[in-house]
Amino acid sequence: MYHIAENVHWTKGLEQGEYRCPSLESEGFIHFSTEDQVIATANRHYHGVSGLLLVMIFADKLTARLKYEKAPTGEYFPHLYGPLNLDAVEKVRAFEPDMNGDFLAIPD
Repeated sequence: MYHIAENVHWTKGLEQGEYRCPSLESEGFIHFSTEDQVIATANRHYHGVSGLLLVMIFADKLTARLKYEKAPTGEYFPHLYGPLNLDAVEKVRAFEPDMNGDFLAIPD
């Protein structure tokens, strides 16, 4: 399971002991993607944006409710209805587009 985070929000979450991105306040959940969805999600919503992080998550360690919901594309995406507890984070990697603004692969 993956979450694309802006560095400023991720850093604030580390300082506070749990991660809350703006969508948790505005929509009531944190957007996640599966491994098969994350590159398309990045290109759809963050094309050309640099300075992002890719947060890899252990779903079985989440303390907030995780629910798969249908998006307008017809795909089902995982949504976390509460803050992300930091002990559920497997790793965090820099997530940068190529020179054309495209995201091509999940970083190691």
